[in-house]
Parts: sequence; structure tokens; C-alpha cells
Amino acid sequence: MIKPAHAYIRAVGAYVPPKRVTNDELAKTVDTSDDWIRSHTGIGARHLADSDTATSDLAVGAVKDLFRRHGIRKEEIGAIVLATATQDFPGFPATACVIQDKLGLSVIPAFDIAAGCTGFIYAVEVARGLVSNGTVPSVLVIGAEKLSAVTDWSDRNTCVLFGDGAGCVLVEASGESDGKIVDSVLHAEGSGSNYLCIPKGGTNTTNGLANTGKGDKLHMDGRSVYNFAVRVLGEVVDELLSRNQLTIEDIDWIVPHQANSRIISAAAKRLKIDQDKFFMNIEDYANTSAASIPIALREMEEEGLLKRGQRIMTIGFGAGLTYGGNLIQW
Repeated sequence: MIKPAHAYIRAVGAYVPPKRVTNDELAKTVDTSDDWIRSHTGIGARHLADSDTATSDLAVGAVKDLFRRHGIRKEEIGAIVLATATQDFPGFPATACVIQDKLGLSVIPAFDIAAGCTGFIYAVEVARGLVSNGTVPSVLVIGAEKLSAVTDWSDRNTCVLFGDGAGCVLVEASGESDGKIVDSVLHAEGSGSNYLCIPKGGTNTTNGLANTGKGDKLHMDGRSVYNFAVRVLGEVVDELLSRNQLTIEDIDWIVPHQANSRIISAAAKRLKIDQDKFFMNIEDYANTSAASIPIALREMEEEGLLKRGQRIMTIGFGAGLTYGGNLIQW
């Protein structure tokens, strides 16, 4: 078998559920306001799935969008790697296997990655390795989340932050005229694992958070996560630039995880980078965890902002605590 030297992103797709909830609508059930949410997060609305919609359904919607927009046939898919924190089933089976069945794909490998909001970053690098090593000809990388199912809707500090949705990319072997996934950096700081977690439902019965009455809902230490995100976003940008002997002027776009506009503003100021270099769409989607970056890439492609040959950085940070980034020649 001839092993290809590089892998690239051939196509992008995304899907969000049709129900859109604005800040004003949310303020009717929670003690908050549009002004407060916008000023603290940059969020204006979020899309929420209904009770009958699973994470796998959101993922299938994104894949069908990719198929339709790029004329891709399901026979071209060599593997599925799903990044999610909200699996259809706890533990097993992998939601990627459910997606494989719903799409009617052949007996290709399918598995999940649990790296929180950094999941898409990790999954892209896994896909690059599988394709570059010649293990499979292509990998469907999906980030999909139904965060509404694990959100405590009575907690005004967290419920305003999250939304549902899915995005995906198709990673394939690249030819001379194609781009490539140039490099990735992947890190984790497990000492912060309790800062962002769902305490109840796993095997760690000694975790005191599991006994709070809402242990099956998302728990977040907002200040600690914020400080972590601002710090590591800058570290990842600097590391990718240094490893590849580039300057920030060589980068056309930075596509960060869409967690909070204040995180991006603070990181841009610390890095002395024009904030216009960061693509942001959190106002319309809120934080969709592992889905946020591919949803953003799909929107950028739709708006004509992505052009072949551009250098793109994708940066993720989230539960684990995990963080990392991909350097992509589009």
C-alpha cells in the first residue's frame, strides 16, 4: 500500500435544530436579561433540540448537509470519528456507531472521542493520522452536542451559555493541488477535571458533586474555566506559530471554540492580535462544545471567507481540562 504524505479537509457540513431561543425568550423563565447575557458572553440566541432528537440525529443532519453541498456519496466514507460530550448512551455503545447505522454506511470503523470542547481538535488529528498512515482513505470527523439535555435550566450562570448543534468535515488524502492539515498540538491539564463536568452517572461515587441533587447536570466553575481558556488560547497560538516558524501575519484566520466572546477579546489583547482575525459566530449559536468549530467553518465557507491556500488555525479548550489546536492549509 502506498501511504499518502498528507491529509486535507475536503468538505464541511453543519446542522442546528430549527428551534431558536433568544435571550429575551430565555429571560421569561430565568432571572436574566438580554443585556446581561450579551455583555458577559456575546450570546444573543441559541438553537435547542426537542426531546425526541438525539445527538446522533444532529450529527446525521450535519453529514447530510455535507453530502448535499459537496456531492459526496456515502460510499466514499472510510471511517467515522465523533467528538461529543453528550452521547446517545452513557458509556457504550459509541454514538459514532449509531450514526453509521442511521446513515446506512458499510462496516467501517466508528468511534467516539471524549475531550470536551476540544474534541473536534483532537478528532481532526486522529483523522489525519488514520489517513496519512493509509489505514483508511477518508475520515468523517463530526462534532455534535445536545447540551440542552445536560443543562440545569434553573442555573442562570450556566443555562444562558449553551446550545445544540453539529458540524463535520471530511478528511482525505491530499493531492498536489489540495491543502493539508499541517500540524496539531494537543494538551490536557487533568488537575482541573472538576472545573467542568457532569458529576453523576460514572464510577466515581466519591465525588461530592454527584450528591448535590442535580449531579446529572453540567457543573462549571466559571471563573477557573475562564482564566484557563484565556491563558491556553494564547499558548496554543504561540506554540503552533513557533513549531512551524510562522508569524501571526502568516495566518489568515483563527477559528476558536465559541465559548465566550470575552475570552476571545482578552486573548486577542494579550497576544496583541487584531480581533478581526478571529472568526466569531457565538451570537447566533451560543456554546455548542465540540460542534462549535465545524459549525463556524461551515458558516465561513458559506460566506466565502475560506479560500484554498489560506492558513487557518482552529483552537479548542474545555472539559478535561483539555486544549489544543490545528494548523490547516485550506
